[in-house]
Amino acid sequence: MQTVEEVDDFAAEAHAGQVDRIGVPYIEHVRAVAAGLTPFGPELVMAGLPHDVIEDTDWTAEQLKAVGVPARVVAVVETVTNQPGVLYGEKIKRITSNRDATLVKIADNAHNSHPDRAARLPAEQRDRLAAKYRQVRDTLWAAADSKHIEVILSIVNPSLLAELREG
Repeated sequence: MQTVEEVDDFAAEAHAGQVDRIGVPYIEHVRAVAAGLTPFGPELVMAGLPHDVIEDTDWTAEQLKAVGVPARVVAVVETVTNQPGVLYGEKIKRITSNRDATLVKIADNAHNSHPDRAARLPAEQRDRLAAKYRQVRDTLWAAADSKHIEVILSIVNPSLLAELREG
């Protein structure tokens, strides 16, 4: 898999039948994340597409490499993947030590925080997730170039631009 289109097809197949918290096909989420990474080149777009594959399917990093996902892409996916027994704060520390993983997670956070998505959640869940996503943004944004963050937000979730400029 050497093209974005091939990785997109793979991600669509890997997430086939999955829906997100609001009942939307999961592939729409990963495609939105990938779209926010377009200005940073095809490898980062490729990383955005399968960013949840290891976490949410039976696929492993080794299997991704075996089917031709570039090793650099797989490394970014591994960095953003939850690992059993690793606290969320530790995961974010790991992510922010890698520029590309940080950008993927910023795009992921931005899409998860999108007002159109949040509005479709029950109030309690919406409030809990909004607080979680807001808290982690401080760490993610501190680890990235503000111009890069602005580019991602303008594509994925422009409603966060005011928050970025306030910070």
